[in-house]
Amino acid sequence: MTKKELIFLGPPACGKGTQTNRLAEFLKFPHVDTGSLLRAEIKNETEAGKEAKAYIDKGQLVPVELVTRIIKNRLSQDDCKNGYILDGFPRSVEQAEQLEKMNAEIDNGIDTKFIAVYFDIDTSILVERIVNRRSCPVCGEIYNLEFKPPKVAGHCDNDGAELTQRKDDTREVAQSRFDTYNKETAPLVDYYTKKGVLKSIDANGTIDEVWNRLLEVIK
Repeated sequence: MTKKELIFLGPPACGKGTQTNRLAEFLKFPHVDTGSLLRAEIKNETEAGKEAKAYIDKGQLVPVELVTRIIKNRLSQDDCKNGYILDGFPRSVEQAEQLEKMNAEIDNGIDTKFIAVYFDIDTSILVERIVNRRSCPVCGEIYNLEFKPPKVAGHCDNDGAELTQRKDDTREVAQSRFDTYNKETAPLVDYYTKKGVLKSIDANGTIDEVWNRLLEVIK
């Protein structure tokens, strides 16, 4: 059996999160979310978590080397032996090179297939998505008032909790995030294209339409 190693690329609010959760359940692969992983390390007070917290408490970014170490430890675990979906990493070419190195060490010659899926979408559409985005503070389910509204206005379908809007989900902040993305992360598209592992999908359309396109490229 070929091990599948998947990462998703695309600007903020392009639909990666929704499709990641669905695909992880479909493939029975762990969804390795870098942000959640880091928070868990800090909460559990592991050695790496304590190191990370020290940087965060000073208002500093957690160094790439430390983040890489935490991710490598997670990807080495038994539930990742058939494959994984990595979310939130890499965010730069430097991190992509780190990921390639750690995969080589973990896989140690076994048959693998690495796929970088790029969610291609018009950023003007994304601004509207971000402004209309709401989330459940209890289960984490994400809604969009225009594209994926809850059944009962303002409340989560799963648990009835009152939906919240992130403070940074404004037009100004959204544009700033796109500018940062284009500067730092977009070069990954070129990087993985040259490696021959990039699969681009049209991220416009309904959740199900994008889902079907995603299934086609990860075969």
